[in-house]
Amino acid sequence: MKDWKNVVVTSEVSIRQAIEKISASGLQIALVVDGNNRLLGTVTDGDIRTGILKGIEIESSVQTIMHNRPTVAKPGDERELILNTMKARHIHHMPIVDADGRLVGLETLDELLKPAPRDNIVVLMAGGLGTRLRPLTNDCPKPLLYIGNRPILETILLNFIDYGFSRFYLSVNYKAQMVVDHFGDGSRWGIDIQYLHEKQRMGTAGALGLLPERPVHPLIVMNADLITKVNFGSLLDYHAKHNAQATMCVREYDFQVPYGVVQLDSHRLLGIEEKPVKRFFVNAGIYTLNPDVLDVVPKDTFFDMPQLFDQLIKEKKEIAVFPIREYWLDIGHLNDYERAASEYNGEFNVQE
Repeated sequence: MKDWKNVVVTSEVSIRQAIEKISASGLQIALVVDGNNRLLGTVTDGDIRTGILKGIEIESSVQTIMHNRPTVAKPGDERELILNTMKARHIHHMPIVDADGRLVGLETLDELLKPAPRDNIVVLMAGGLGTRLRPLTNDCPKPLLYIGNRPILETILLNFIDYGFSRFYLSVNYKAQMVVDHFGDGSRWGIDIQYLHEKQRMGTAGALGLLPERPVHPLIVMNADLITKVNFGSLLDYHAKHNAQATMCVREYDFQVPYGVVQLDSHRLLGIEEKPVKRFFVNAGIYTLNPDVLDVVPKDTFFDMPQLFDQLIKEKKEIAVFPIREYWLDIGHLNDYERAASEYNGEFNVQE
């Protein structure tokens, strides 16, 4: 975060000196104060350009071009209030002043829009054979198949990055080197990527036994063949709010019976429901687990997530379900892949 104190100037400085401050700081604003650090006004690049067009000399006092009634916030104002005010007024900076009008800080739109950094580990299961997508996966692992302008797994990573996550483990097996070659150590995206190499098929949870460290915070585990816009920050908050040991993301699934369903009482017909729609919640392949849940995962053994959750249920652990309302698609079959390709640009705001 850039230091706002570097852009504080007094009313005696010249426009030229203010320009130097603005250019050096990268904050695109100067904050003008009096001798008691009371905020007098602000100067932006736009104010300077307007002043120049009016013929004001660059050696003139900064007061001649400053905006003397800037929108300000108070210490303790909530982030959402400040952010909404900035958006409504189309401003990128908001000085923070105390009850006496003294400058105590500066909020910028760029900083407010940045996601809060999260220390939670994300494990992405990317070792499957992708047999149902053959022949597409004959020479390419499913996570590297392109949807839109990038591989499936890259879209997943970017979505997590947007929510502040930076520590990833990729579980790999089938054509593992292709995955490693593409993603490397993650430095291309400013993140850390490490790999869990499955020497044998280990199921959707078995690779968790390969983690070289004991996580400190709840971790997110996700299948690497999903395209989704789930808010992962909300998922973690939901997990914490419900004091859950494990949380399973679920998706509503509708199934229409293609026939009239009869209602019986022994041999008697009570009624007929024509082609009813049945609704279920199904496992969406995304999970949040507390670190101690990893004790349930056996070492070097095939182990699926349903087995893990069955065991937690037997142990009467607190388990929550997180209903997904956002876009979600499991790319399990060729028709799913084709659907994802057709929907990707619109769902992820990609310009063709």
